[in-house]
Amino acid sequence: MVEREEVTNQAVEQVGLVYAWLDTQIREHPDSCGRCDACGKCCDFETFDHRLFVTPPELMYLAAKVGGEKIKPMPTGRCPYNIIVACSIYEYRFAGCRIFCCKGDKDFQSTLSESALKRFKAICTELGIPYRYMDLAAALNSFAES
Repeated sequence: MVEREEVTNQAVEQVGLVYAWLDTQIREHPDSCGRCDACGKCCDFETFDHRLFVTPPELMYLAAKVGGEKIKPMPTGRCPYNIIVACSIYEYRFAGCRIFCCKGDKDFQSTLSESALKRFKAICTELGIPYRYMDLAAALNSFAES
């Protein structure tokens, strides 16, 4: 149990570093990242016609920060953490949420996404965590069931 807790702690720390790096990249390239109006439209994945994918270390990070018992299932196409157009987990949001802006440069977003995924995959490899790139709904529903 101690080993699993240590792996989780290391994963959480490393994901925090990836998120800090992403936030810095976004701050340093405001013209490429676009400006978010915080309208919440992109959190309704079906209506906005896009999908959000997450990795196991990101789920571990979220569970550690909000409490595993507070991981919500996603029964609809809308993110369960979007409450009246505001993100209730904004500080702990996933990489895809940090990167995507409907007004952003797609090439910039793609480059950031690829870099972040490489970092998440490296975390998995280093800590022996099975790597999966999962649709948010499937990931949250699976986590909530366990």
